[in-house]
Amino acid sequence: MIRLTADSTCDLGENIQKRGIGIKPLSVILGDTAYSDGVDIVPQDIFNYVEKTGQLPKTAAPSIADYEDFFRPYVEAGDTVIHFNISSKASSSHSYAAEAAKSFGGKVFAVDTKALSTGQGLVIMLAADMRDRGASAEEIVEKVNSVRAKVNTSFVPDRLDYLYKGGRCSRMALYGANLLKIHPLIEMEDGQLVAGKKYRGSMEKCIAQYIDDLAAKYPSYDKTRCFITHSCADESVVEVARKKVKELFAFDEVLETVAGSVITGHCGRNTLGVLFIAE
Repeated sequence: MIRLTADSTCDLGENIQKRGIGIKPLSVILGDTAYSDGVDIVPQDIFNYVEKTGQLPKTAAPSIADYEDFFRPYVEAGDTVIHFNISSKASSSHSYAAEAAKSFGGKVFAVDTKALSTGQGLVIMLAADMRDRGASAEEIVEKVNSVRAKVNTSFVPDRLDYLYKGGRCSRMALYGANLLKIHPLIEMEDGQLVAGKKYRGSMEKCIAQYIDDLAAKYPSYDKTRCFITHSCADESVVEVARKKVKELFAFDEVLETVAGSVITGHCGRNTLGVLFIAE
């Protein structure tokens, strides 16, 4: 049997149970206390901590030994494991998982999705589709490695406070963005996050423009599914995204998920992205 597993950063929500995906949590550290992403910490804990301390939480990847302990029960049960990591340029998770995989004699494959959040999740869902159709582990790994560069992983944050605290933007950019209501596009290029177009105005207006731009940039796309993923965004913002995606795209399914604590800890509340696979 092929067992699909992933880092908790995939943000797949209820799809984790529906598609039988095993999850290895990353750690979120608040002060001196470490929590397991998706297990004993929720995004509101992050917001409360940052508001109280002015500091961002720290995050940590599982160790090689942690991954070995995670993979071992599956392999001992006779499964072949394909594990999907957050981008290797965003975390050391992939290098540790790949090293751990060597202990299992070809029964564990570690995949660098070169994405995060449901960009990572899209690759996992594709793998689940192939698994359910009877594809081999080697066929799945080959396919997802060929597709990962086509995944649109992008989002628009409401405020830059968290990005500034994390060293991802300057103090001047922070002040300017807050004063002028600027919301930059953040997107994944070759496995790392880069800033793109700057939107200006309310989040509702900016999200509408962002999705207009996605439709123009990606006239051809995999219609199987897309994700609307957000960090506890206002309902008015999410509703704009729903309507725009329905108006401009023709996905077979549109799935909504809320980002977990690791992703939220880097982008802050009210961030939203529309993610899908381009052709």
